[in-house]
Amino acid sequence: MSNPFFSVIVPAHNSAGYIEKGLHSIRQQSFKDYELIVVCDRCTDNTAGIALNYADKVMIRDYGLDGLARNAGIDAAEGQYILFMDDDDWFLHEFVFHQLAARIGETSPDILLFSFIWKTRGYTNQLRNRVIAVWAKCWRRDAIGSTRFPDTPYWSDVGFDRQMFSKPLCAERWDMPIYYYNYLREGSISWRQAHGEIK
Repeated sequence: MSNPFFSVIVPAHNSAGYIEKGLHSIRQQSFKDYELIVVCDRCTDNTAGIALNYADKVMIRDYGLDGLARNAGIDAAEGQYILFMDDDDWFLHEFVFHQLAARIGETSPDILLFSFIWKTRGYTNQLRNRVIAVWAKCWRRDAIGSTRFPDTPYWSDVGFDRQMFSKPLCAERWDMPIYYYNYLREGSISWRQAHGEIK
């Protein structure tokens, strides 16, 4: 059996109250050539139980770091391209993966940057400013190679992104909003930063 086109990696921590919307947005995709990997990191609620209803692979880990959880997902991934989704976000509609696969078929990038909807801030166009967040890009697994997220408590996206964009890779910016970033969900890292709990 051939490898799936996409591997979708979702790091999760005690997200039983909100992860289902994002997982459902993946399972409703009209394009079915993908695998869904959920990495439950130090979950003490029913996150893993919910994930088992949706995911192809559910991994239980004890890291306490979203970057290491993503690394576990990369190590388990078999897809040609990797997508990341945070546990409180979602894809905008059921044709997202079809659109992505079609675009990749036309241009074959190593990294495809796409636009998204940002809660409280609206539409974000990747053509204007490159957003560091790893969920705003589709990554060729072979291009990732041995690159991994650093074991930092915050902003592990930055370290991974810098490593990837230091490589001689083909990166394309695509002005197509396909992702919803649930910025400032109460209790999230972005919410805690906005309220001064994280410096």
